[in-house]
This record gives sequence, structure tokens and C-alpha cells, in this order.
Amino acid sequence: MSEYETINAEFLPLTVDSLAEQFAACGLAAGQTVLVHTRMSAMGWIAGGAVAVIQALLRVLTPDGTLMMPTFTADLTEPRHWKNPPVPEHWWPVIRQQMPAYDPAITPTYGMGRVAELFRHWPGVLRSANPDASFAALGPNAEYLTANQDTLERLERLFDDGSPIGKLYERDGYVFLLGVDHGNNTSLHLAEYRAAIPRTYTEQGVPMLVDGARQWVQYRMMDISDADFVQLGDAYEAAHGLARGRVGRAEVRFMRQRPLVDFAVKWLEANRKP
Repeated sequence: MSEYETINAEFLPLTVDSLAEQFAACGLAAGQTVLVHTRMSAMGWIAGGAVAVIQALLRVLTPDGTLMMPTFTADLTEPRHWKNPPVPEHWWPVIRQQMPAYDPAITPTYGMGRVAELFRHWPGVLRSANPDASFAALGPNAEYLTANQDTLERLERLFDDGSPIGKLYERDGYVFLLGVDHGNNTSLHLAEYRAAIPRTYTEQGVPMLVDGARQWVQYRMMDISDADFVQLGDAYEAAHGLARGRVGRAEVRFMRQRPLVDFAVKWLEANRKP
């Protein structure tokens, strides 16, 4: 959605104050540890844009809370798997040899939106070292959530119990979907790793620093899919009688992560087919 499309005279501009009030009405509260996925344009026109969104989230959470966002870099992966858009095959060796290594401090997000891209720069934010599926976090639990993500095992197991979303589960954290549906709910990938479902694997690659030197590291990764996540998430909401909230013009979902993941494991085992 373009900025022009977010302007609607029937609605007042959203502000830090009004966002904070509406976030709190959805269930966000001081001291929580929360993973936020957001599509800012869905909320309407915001005075201050991404800055206002982050300031409002942090105001409600207070310094006792921890804010986490995905800062993924899907462009730092094996180029022969790229589909949107694909690149010519004779480019693949050049990309593998020359793509700059992932650096948590400077590597931009890819397709994650303006809020997540700004958040990775936010003062005090820590970012995990996984060059494919990093997360950024700020608050008392940030170091725990983002630590120890630079090993080959972490590459091969992006979203298992040792990942940031697995650690969020351990901390009994929350998920806040701001203007997106469960198709963007990364926590459901944790259920994929836990569930007894058919598995396939893909050979992957990534540019990363190994002992200070850039290397193209190849690894074998379990395939994941969000194709049924909307159906799964809707089933969870219905089973638990969860009401959706609103922030500006956007429909939003706020929930504890643990019961969501526990439900998702059983749902995937019953419903996902090979």
C-alpha cells in the first residue's frame, strides 16, 4: 500500500499517543516480552511513521519489557532457490563468491518492512548472528533471545527450541500481529520443528564471517512452509475464543506464544499432509 492510499479524511492521523493507547487496549502491557510482526501501511497514516510505531510499543512495554522483531535477510541465501525474482544461472557463482558476508550491524533486512528495518538501528538493540533468520531485540531479555546464533547447527535449525522464537517460548512471551495475519506468524515455524510431520531438506548456502574471513557456507536445512498458517491460526483463535483488536484501520492479533505453539504442533500433526 502506498502512502497516498493510507490517507483517509475519515480517520485522524495516528500518533505515538493514540498508538500506545490502542496497543494497550489490544493487550500489550508493561514488562511483557513480545515478538512483533507489522505492516505499517495497514494501520493508516501515522505522524512519525515507523519511529512513532516503535516509540509507542516501547512506551507501553516500559523499560521492564522486551521488544523483538524479525530482521530476516532472504537475499543472503542460495541463489538457485530464488523465485521472486529468480536470477540467471550464470549469476549464481558470482553471487556465491562476491555477496558480502552477513554483519548484524550493517546488513539490511529484506522484505521485512520499514518498522523492522528501523528497529535494527534503534539505540541499544541487539541482533542475532544467524545470517538468514536474524531477530533484533531491546530490553532485559534481549541478550538471552539473540545470543549464540552463529553456529552451523543454528543455520541448519533456524526455528527450533534454541532459536530466538524457541527462547521466546521458554520466556512465555507474546506475539503481536499488527496489520498482518498468521501467514507472517514466525512462531508457527517452531511448531513445525516440534511436530511429528513429514520432513524434507534443502541444500542451502550463505555468506558469513568464519574466524573473521568471509566464506560461502553450505548447509542442509529442514524445509519449512507457511502455506497453511492462516488456516492454522484461525483454528487456534476459534478454539480459544480470541477476539481480534484494531489499531487504526488494521485488524490485529495479540496472544501468548506458548499455547499457540502447543496447539499448532497438534494441528500440524493432524492436518498437514506430505
